Amino acid sequence: MSELTATARAAQPSYVVLPRDNPSTTVFGFLCSHFARIGEEVWRRRILDGKVHWQDGTLITLLTPYRPTARVYYYREVVAETKIPFSEKILCRNAHMMLVFKPHFLPVTPSGNYVNECLVHRLRLATAIDTISPAHRLDRETAGVILMSLNPETRHQYHQLFLNGGIRKDYEAIARLTPELLAKHGEGQALPQRWTVKNRMQPADPSFLMQVVPGEANSHSEIALLKVKDGRGLFELSPITGRTHQLRVHMQSLGMPLENDRFYPSLQPQSADNFNTPLKLVAKRLRFTDPITGEKLDVGCDGFAGEFS
Repeated sequence: MSELTATARAAQPSYVVLPRDNPSTTVFGFLCSHFARIGEEVWRRRILDGKVHWQDGTLITLLTPYRPTARVYYYREVVAETKIPFSEKILCRNAHMMLVFKPHFLPVTPSGNYVNECLVHRLRLATAIDTISPAHRLDRETAGVILMSLNPETRHQYHQLFLNGGIRKDYEAIARLTPELLAKHGEGQALPQRWTVKNRMQPADPSFLMQVVPGEANSHSEIALLKVKDGRGLFELSPITGRTHQLRVHMQSLGMPLENDRFYPSLQPQSADNFNTPLKLVAKRLRFTDPITGEKLDVGCDGFAGEFS
């Protein structure tokens, strides 16, 4: 079961950029309409308590005029925050970046019920570097290696690695095999068996889920079955593109949704995390040439091979 703490306020502020075209005359009015699910009274209390401010730290009042394109900073709060009982680990670092192992269940940045129980906040506390920021995404449910930028002045060069295909990402996963694959394996088919998966993905309903639809492919993964044991397969997955939930959806499209996936093939009812049944997906390895130092990096973490020994 998940362990909860009392009311929690984010140690680091979030921000929203005020749109150029908006009918609001005050910042308060914009926040109430833009974050309607939070509620007017919550925003009123945050402003009165000095928890909403401009980028330079100047506090925003209930009557502060709206300023198009300006950033408004605020502190997220939750009634109870789930404690994640797993630890991150810094694998390597230099003055501009670090590669970190993120455990299952831990979000990278504040989201949902998590304000301080996230990788960025833990790393900022551990290193005293307030400018740590992720260079790419990694789902809360997924464990593995993630690249973090340390220096805002060089951050764009690490982002560019992902945009230009300058970084190789390899994942490891476990899924139950289809009856056809099990039959082939029983006939002594040699491994690995490989698939190239290309299809078109777009948001489903609810919008945080993805689905495969007809049309020109906008996603591409290379998938290989490495080992088989007791009806389960150990897979290597290499995403060529970087769509949300891409590997999870592509494995489902092969008829083999990942083990312990609460989103695919069907969304499970919302409930507390069961830390004994993590999603069987890990970002096992990152390979790239550091754009600042020129060093060739190949950094990995433990996967699931031990379950197939």
